Amino acid sequence: MENKDINIRFAQETESEVILELIRGLAAYENMEDEVAATKEQIHETIFVNRDAEVLLAEYKGKIVGFALFFHTYSTFLGKTNIYLEDLFVKEEARGKGIGRLFFKHIAKIAIDKGYGRIEWCCLDWNQKSIEFYKHMGAEVLDDRRIFRISDDKFKEV
Repeated sequence: MENKDINIRFAQETESEVILELIRGLAAYENMEDEVAATKEQIHETIFVNRDAEVLLAEYKGKIVGFALFFHTYSTFLGKTNIYLEDLFVKEEARGKGIGRLFFKHIAKIAIDKGYGRIEWCCLDWNQKSIEFYKHMGAEVLDDRRIFRISDDKFKEV
């Protein structure tokens, strides 16, 4: 599904504020606005200086309407590098135009070109519309996994 009105591209170093605005939009969608602690400076440092993650932006008719942030992981079982999609968000006014699918096509092409083994991500269990979208694309739901987290305020207790 090609759409000449949609452009998926890598974020530029000057777009840290745009990325942060999209992160805030995602947080609002997930009712988690109070959890966003990131600053424009942190986004710039971690993404564009340290290269801890990569960001794709979606433009619809020249306006930035979404982002996908991903980083690399490694599968010891496969012996291959993987992509972990941390966040994918499309503004409400641009949903239903194929942008989500184009993000996945772009990320899948990166994985194919580099010989990676998997693309993995998490989805909130209440987000049924997204779950159905992912299943429709052929994604497998891993019901036998649980996500664990130790936050930075607990690092010294480990």
